[in-house]
Amino acid sequence: MKQEDLHSKFISLLREYERIIYKICYLYADNEADRQDLYQEIVIQVWKGYQNFRGEAKFSTWLYQVAINTAIAGFRKEKKSPLTYSADGSLPEMADINYGEKETEQLEQLYAAISRLNDIEKAVVMLYLDDNSYEEMENIMGIPNGALRVKMTRIKEKLRQLTKNN
Repeated sequence: MKQEDLHSKFISLLREYERIIYKICYLYADNEADRQDLYQEIVIQVWKGYQNFRGEAKFSTWLYQVAINTAIAGFRKEKKSPLTYSADGSLPEMADINYGEKETEQLEQLYAAISRLNDIEKAVVMLYLDDNSYEEMENIMGIPNGALRVKMTRIKEKLRQLTKNN
């Protein structure tokens, strides 16, 4: 494939699936500047790996894998502690949704609870909330299906406890 065609296809796929990147940035960064930095880093890593993308998995599955690994590795490298929820900015896909006061409060509580999870748990929750099957989650995370189901059950209980205490 010519470089021009490769670039055009990449930009097209990136636009189609950019919400995945936004969601990961929202979960792993606590302010707008960090979200933008993480977004750029993910796009760079996706571009670096794109020429080697063989298409054996769906592009979205591969994108999740690269984006989650970039987010987790970046924070390990910088030795940041788990981030807390901050309502100082929102990403584009969140801006289009108008929730009532009660729903907004519930979402804020949920995101605050999710922010207290470890990096792997955050990734599992995000994939689950995006309606990925356990098989897709297994391909993205590299965690066996049965272990994912157990982990998700434990995460749900942890989130119940975290939101009950708020």
